[in-house]
Amino acid sequence: MHKTDEARIAVIGGGTGLSVLLRGIKKYKNDISAIVTVADDGGNSGTLREDLGMLPPGDVRSCILALADEENAMQEILRYRFKEGRLAGQNIGNMMIAALNDVYGSFEEAVSRLSDILKIQGRVIPVTESELRLCAELANGNIVVGESQLAKAAIGEGYPIKRVFMIPDDSVISGQAREAVERADLILIGPGSLYTSIIPNFLSRGLTEALAASAGRKAYICNVMTQPGETDGFGVREHVRALENYIGSGILEYVIANNRILNDDTLSPYVKDGAIQVIPRTEDRKYLSSKGITLLDGDFIETKKGYIRHDSARIAEALSFITIKKENEGRRENGKTGNNCGYLRG
Repeated sequence: MHKTDEARIAVIGGGTGLSVLLRGIKKYKNDISAIVTVADDGGNSGTLREDLGMLPPGDVRSCILALADEENAMQEILRYRFKEGRLAGQNIGNMMIAALNDVYGSFEEAVSRLSDILKIQGRVIPVTESELRLCAELANGNIVVGESQLAKAAIGEGYPIKRVFMIPDDSVISGQAREAVERADLILIGPGSLYTSIIPNFLSRGLTEALAASAGRKAYICNVMTQPGETDGFGVREHVRALENYIGSGILEYVIANNRILNDDTLSPYVKDGAIQVIPRTEDRKYLSSKGITLLDGDFIETKKGYIRHDSARIAEALSFITIKKENEGRRENGKTGNNCGYLRG
C-alpha cells in the first residue's frame, strides 16, 4: 500500500445506490474514483442516447453531483427537469454533458470537464467509451435486448434472468478505469441493481482482469432489498454467486450486508411491488465462510420519505474496519504493532 495520507478507493457500479455511497465517503479525505456503467437506455438518458448517438449520461451525472464540493445553485440547476412542452422530462445536467460531448468529441472528456466545473472530490469514469446494448437470456431461453427491458421481460414472462451479455461483445474498459482499479487500495463493488448497474461493468473486457491484478482489498456492498425481475428470492449468497459468475471466484474478500429488520409499515410499498429484505441467513454465513469471505453485517439502512437506502456513514465505519485489519496485518508481518485510523480519514 502506498504511504500517502490519502487512500485510493475505486467504486464500481451505477444507479442510485452508487451516488448515495459517494455522498457519504466523499466527506473523508481520500482519492475516490467512481467507475460507472454506461448500459442505461431508458428515460431521459435513453432519449439522448438515441437522438445524439452518445453514451447515456444519467448515472454519470448523478455521481458527479454526489462528489461535488457542496450543494449550490449550479447543482440545483443541473438536477432540474423541464415539466412542460417538448422538453418535458429532459434533465439540464444530462443536456450539459451532451453539449460538452459535442464540443469536445469525447464522452470521457465531457465528464471530465463537468467534473472540473463542479470541482468534485475525486473522479467519475465511464467504464468504457464503446456504444453497447445490455442483453439478457431468460431461463426459458428468450433473449431480451435493452437495459430498461430486462426486468419487465422477466416479470412479464415469469422467468428469471439466466445471464446478461453485451452486443457487440468487444467493448474494452477505458484506460482511466483500468488504472483506477489497478492502483486502488480498496475496491468497492455496489451497491446497485445487480444485473443492470453492477455486472454490466464487468462485461467490458479488461475490468475483471484489472480487479484480479489489483493488490487492493475487494468488498461487495449487498443490496438491502431484492429487485423484482432481477433478484427475486435472492439472499446474500445468491447475490455473491451471481456476481462471481462474472468476476470469478476467490476475488471478493468482504461482503457488507444489512441485518436490521424493518417494520411492516416501512416495507409495505416494497412488498406490494414484490420486493423483500435481504438479511444474512445462517446459510449465507456458512457459504461466505466456506469461500473465505468475511461478512460485515450491521445496521446499514436509513429511510427517508418512504425510501429505503444504504446509510453511507455506517458503511464508512465498516470500511474503516477493513483497512485497519489490512494495515495491522502488515504491521504484524514487519514485527510492529499499533492501531491506525484506516482509509476513511476526516
